Order: sequence, then C-alpha cells, then structure tokens
Amino acid sequence: MKRKVYLDGLPLEDAIEKFFGYLKEIGALSPGRPELVPAEDALDRVTAAPVYARISSPHYHASSMDGMAVQSSSTYGASETTPKRLKVGLEAIPVDTGDPLPEGTDAVIMIEDVHFVQPEVIEIIQAVAPWQHVRIVGEDVVATEMVLPANHRVRPVDIGAFLASGVSHIYVHPRPVVALLPTGTELVQPGTELKPGDIIEFNSRMLGAVLEQWGAVALRKEITIDDIESVKASVAAAVDEADIVLVNAGSSAGSEDFTADVISSLGKVLIHGVATKPGKPVILGEIKGKPVIGVPGYPVSAYIGMDLFVKPLVFHKMGCAPPEPSMIEAAISRKLVSNLGMEEFVRVKLGKVGEKIIATPISRGAGILMSLVRADGMLRVPRLSEGYNAGEKVMVELFRSPREIEETTVIIGSHDIALDVLSNFLRLKYPVATLSSANVGSFGGLSALKRGEAHCAGTHLLDEETGDYNVPYIQRFLAGRDLILVNLVYREQGLILAKGNPRGIHGLEDIARQGYTYVNRQRGAGTRILLDYYLRQMAIEPEQITGYEFEEYTHMGVAAAVKAGAADAGMGIRAAAVALNLDFIRVAEERYDLCIPAEYWDTPYIQRLLEVMALPEFREEVQKLGGYDLRDCGKVIWRSR
Repeated sequence: MKRKVYLDGLPLEDAIEKFFGYLKEIGALSPGRPELVPAEDALDRVTAAPVYARISSPHYHASSMDGMAVQSSSTYGASETTPKRLKVGLEAIPVDTGDPLPEGTDAVIMIEDVHFVQPEVIEIIQAVAPWQHVRIVGEDVVATEMVLPANHRVRPVDIGAFLASGVSHIYVHPRPVVALLPTGTELVQPGTELKPGDIIEFNSRMLGAVLEQWGAVALRKEITIDDIESVKASVAAAVDEADIVLVNAGSSAGSEDFTADVISSLGKVLIHGVATKPGKPVILGEIKGKPVIGVPGYPVSAYIGMDLFVKPLVFHKMGCAPPEPSMIEAAISRKLVSNLGMEEFVRVKLGKVGEKIIATPISRGAGILMSLVRADGMLRVPRLSEGYNAGEKVMVELFRSPREIEETTVIIGSHDIALDVLSNFLRLKYPVATLSSANVGSFGGLSALKRGEAHCAGTHLLDEETGDYNVPYIQRFLAGRDLILVNLVYREQGLILAKGNPRGIHGLEDIARQGYTYVNRQRGAGTRILLDYYLRQMAIEPEQITGYEFEEYTHMGVAAAVKAGAADAGMGIRAAAVALNLDFIRVAEERYDLCIPAEYWDTPYIQRLLEVMALPEFREEVQKLGGYDLRDCGKVIWRSR
C-alpha cells in the first residue's frame, strides 16, 4: 500500500465542524440502546428517558415534629389569658417526628408548647392552624410527577429522590465503549527491563483514566507492532467491539505511521492534520459508522487531542453536553510568541501576587508529560494571533480550584532541589497551600520581582568584586525596593561527571580541552555566572569549551544530560549528581537565598514557608539529598531598609 503524506492542517473550528457534522449526518453521535439499571447504582449515568414517581413522598400525612396530634379546630381560641385544656389520648395524641397522623387529626402541637396540668390533661395557650407541623401526602413529590427528565446525569441526591418516589430501576444511556490501541514496535509494558530504544507504554493507561473519568468504558488493547497488516487487523477487531476507536501513535507521516492508510482502507479519513500545537497530526475518520481517531503518540498531543475531539464524542454518546471548563483571567508573566496560523495550547503555572493572578508559561514540548502534571491551567493562543505581550490579560482553563490558586506561594528564579522538598512539607503542614516554582534563573527571578509577578525569587548570584552573594545584584537591579533576603541553603557547586569519571576529568580546566563536551546552564542562571567567574580567573574563553552553548534549565537537566552521555561534564549541585548516581568534583560552596519583597513578609505565602523551613523533618530530608548545609536556613541574611 502506498503511503500518503498528509497533512491537511485544517483550522480547529473547521475540523470540529466537518468531523462532528459528518458523524451527526450518519447517526454516529446518537447514544446506544438504553439499559435498565438499579437506581442505587446509577450515579453519573445519564437518564435515557424521563423518570416518574411511582408513589408520593411522603405517602401518608406525617408529623414533622415531636408533640401532640390534634384536630386544629379544637385549639381555636387558646391564648395566655384563655388557655385550652385537652385530654391526652382522646383530643391530643402523642406522636414522634415521622409518625403517621392519627385519624381525625390535622395538626401537631410541638412538645415544647405543651404544658401537662395532669398526667392525662394538657394545656395550650396558642391555637394551631390546619396541617401545621405536618408533612402532607406528596409534600416532596406526588405520584406520577416527573422526578428527572431524559439526558440528565445522575447525582447522589437524584438517587435519593428515585428511591423516595418508589423508583427502583431507571433507563440510562449505555456508557460508550472506547477501544484504546497502542501501536509501536518500540513500546514495552510498564515494569519491563528497559533497553535503549524502549518506550514505556503509559499513554493507554493515562487516556483510559481520562475516559473513565468522563463516564466511558476504556477497553485497553495489547500493543500492536509497526506492521500495517497487524495494525489493520487490530483496528478492524476493535471496531467490531467498541463504539469509538482510538489508535495511539502512527498518526504522522513517518515511514512507520500507518494509521491513516489503515483507516482509509477500512473506512474513511475525513481529516488528517489539524492546525493545533501540540496535536497537529491527529486523524479523524470513520469505519462502519463508528468514529475512529488517530491520536498522536506524544503524551501532551494525545491529551489535547482527547479533550478537543474525544470528549465531545463521549458526551454525545452519553446523551449530554460536556461540562463547561472553569476559566480565570490572568496576566501573562512574560512575552509569549506563537506561530501564526496555529492554535497553540500553552500550559501555565498560576498564582495570586498582590491583586493579580499571574500566569507563567512552562514547557511547551509535545512530549513533556510533566508539563501537564505541573500545570495549574492551560491557555489558548488563537491561530490568528502571534502570541501575547508580557502583562497582557489572558483567559486560562483551570486544572485546579481557584482557592488553591489563591493559596499558592509563587517562587520564580533559580532552580534548587530543596524547593521540591519545601513544596512537599508545605503541603503536608498546610493541605490547602501549594508552592509554584518556575525555573528561569536567578536574574529571571529578580526580573519577576521587579514586575510584581512573584512572592519571592530563588537566587545565588556571586558578585566578582565583593565575593558576596545576591546583595550587590539586588541593590543594583532592584534599587529603591524594600527587600528581605532569607537563606534557604548553602550548597556544593561543582562538576557533574559520569559514574567512575571515565574521561578522567579533574577540574574546570579540563573541560576546555579538545575532545571533551560540556552542558551549560541558561543565560542568567547563577550557576553559569559562577562558571564564567572561574573561567575568567583561569583565562579560559567560552569558545574553547565544546558545548558551552548547550543549555539546560535545571541542575537535574544537567545531570540527566551527563547520565545519558550527551555531555562529559556540566556544572551543577552535588545533590543532582547524587540523585542520578554520578560522580562529582567540588568547585565551591555557594549561598542560595530567597529574595522577598517586604510587602509579602507578613502574608501566609511567606510565613508558612518560614514555618516549614524551621521543621526538623524538613531539614533532615534536605540533608539526605547530599551537598547541603542548612546552618542559616530560615535566617534573615540582609534587608535593604
């Protein structure tokens, strides 16, 4: 079969209109045959028909109070000056809440309003009206009354209403069965001993969990290798047993991307390629009247494709509309450039700084699953826009509640592993609180403070003239601001090397030699400034170092590059080397501080951090990482005023 090179690149709104318009035309969006289920098991199912009460609730006149049931007319005229006396058991009958009203009575006197003048005689000083303190038949629901309409998603309170009105079973739309077909010769199951080239197959588990959350049944199939006949057989079998089929990976135009050819050979490809980023190589098709979607293999692309195209399908098949996403207005923290003609979905961290919600973009790669894990929300850049300027207002779809966003301490600046430990202990001590850290380097953190976009900044900037950390830079860069420096840790900086140091590197001077490769930190990072300081002392020019322009944004990124053999060495902290079982040569001890604007000092955002930094268990956990000294942790090092 001749391979076809796509891609349509259809605008998102056109793709949605074309795909769902076609499916509606052929009847592929309609729910399946209704099923009868016990009412008590119907949570989150969608009613396929209106539900009518079989009995009234209550189905008898019931006392709503503890007291005496009476004929209301027998109480008329009672007052403080002319009290009425009634005989117990004849004119006044004791009842408890929920008891049927005795025959011949139509009201209840609360027990608090009853005065016993004799064991069998009561006295009242106020009349009761007919049906006072009585739940009459059908007060809640009347027999034959509609309890719920069709196409309603059942809630816990609805189950109570069904049972109270005598309904034991209801008709619901079937949960759509969605087949998940992971494809790729390189895929292996979780838990397999990995070799180079193996990729753990986690997408079907992640997407299956999303489907179950929406209310569908996820039918996860075994891995299919990159062989067109094998993929074809798997898709054909899945179409026969599922309502919707998702083929994961193989949707692009590579030599082993067979999904489009398979769908067209068995049915019809409506669209191949949508102008979204990530998620462009999505395939929207139909086989035997059933939707079949080629979902891109990169996890972020897959997740976004699911939200855009599969979610509406699932809810259509269940007979209801997808819930509206929760949105919030935020100011974007830095300029965001996007390609014209592509609708881009950008993951962001959120936090309330002052009176503004600040959105900070994080990793934009289609394969960065952790960008979804770390994200507080997602913003869209329209296809006819080239992005946003710093400070511009944007609408963000929330992944967390507004309350959590408001309780988030925003730290922007240099990366340190101790911040992850701080974040964990903050959450343990204050479950409502979170810590959001964006790794943009020390200078980036101070810039964020200058723009009013963070509660504090992580910084470790060495001043060559004074040998002091942070203070000279803050005095120059944030002159006039009232700022407080609090120490988090002292840490060992040095060269991270492969285990056993196979390249025989003994110091910084070696990385300038021919044949060695280096991985650097980004411009503005304190680690890079420290490296440049030592290079100048040794009269080494950056051009002499192979890989000087190869940048990573975190210490763990540097360590991972060395671990993978992408570089022979990189400057970073000892804790990163320890974490990945790498060698380390110490170059210096440096001070890592948190720079805090004074206006935030007394707020919970900062005071909670200080409380956590004082915890012995927090300090012990950081010490275990290696290369840390917490002798001044939580101590105010300097204040500008």
